[in-house]
Amino acid sequence: MNTESFAAIAGLVKARSGIVLTPDKGYMLETRLAPLLKQESIPSLDALATRLRDPRVESLARAVTEALTTNESSFFRDGKPFDHLRRLLPRLRAARPATHRLRIWSAACSTGQEAYSVAIILRELGIQNAEIHGSDLSREVVERAREGSFTQFEVQRGLPVQMLVKHFRQEGSRWRVSPELRAMTRFEERNLLADHRSLGRFDIIFCRNVLIYFDPPTKGRVMNALAAQLAPDGVLYLGGAETVLGLTDRLVPVAGERGAYALAGAAGAAS
Repeated sequence: MNTESFAAIAGLVKARSGIVLTPDKGYMLETRLAPLLKQESIPSLDALATRLRDPRVESLARAVTEALTTNESSFFRDGKPFDHLRRLLPRLRAARPATHRLRIWSAACSTGQEAYSVAIILRELGIQNAEIHGSDLSREVVERAREGSFTQFEVQRGLPVQMLVKHFRQEGSRWRVSPELRAMTRFEERNLLADHRSLGRFDIIFCRNVLIYFDPPTKGRVMNALAAQLAPDGVLYLGGAETVLGLTDRLVPVAGERGAYALAGAAGAAS
């Protein structure tokens, strides 16, 4: 693959997803796009780059972008944000009218483990008037999240046995999320770079371990967009290696909590 072809593919992926592919990621393109090249009978990455210059190949451009998106996930990933969520949810519930439905957004939700982890916590706390909105750029992972079916390997990553038995049912070699948890969740294809105003406000937003793939201007743009959808006393959870510092002044760290952020002027209420 020549330099021009790499730049063309990387430019398309950045424009469509915000993900920045540096020149040292050539191996990743070769590995992840190989099945697509075979499927589409495209002889090389150079030929792929040439075909992508045609604006009419929308489905191919989508497939390339999705193939280069990282979809790593696990139940209760990193632990700490979910510990904080357990303490935060009862306070948020008490601060709102009984008729208010708590709204939680799992942005870049991948195959749904994060959203279902939140649903389990809500059930354990006895909070029923709540909804979890999961979104991801990839159509394939959104479909898997909606299905709520996981392999033995996937449920073993972060999910205690007691929770597995209580909230999942075994179907052959796989485990399916209970109807109660699935009823609390809905999933859609959504690009983080899109306009999110139609979604309304959320009490809690998770957007973890995805901003690390963006350049600083894109990080700031996404964080400001997420802040605009956050309730005044809500919390945004980012990945442990992600920060708002130097990128936006609309969000500030929650005191004593790694990866938790509140709207400027409201951090004390969320701690």
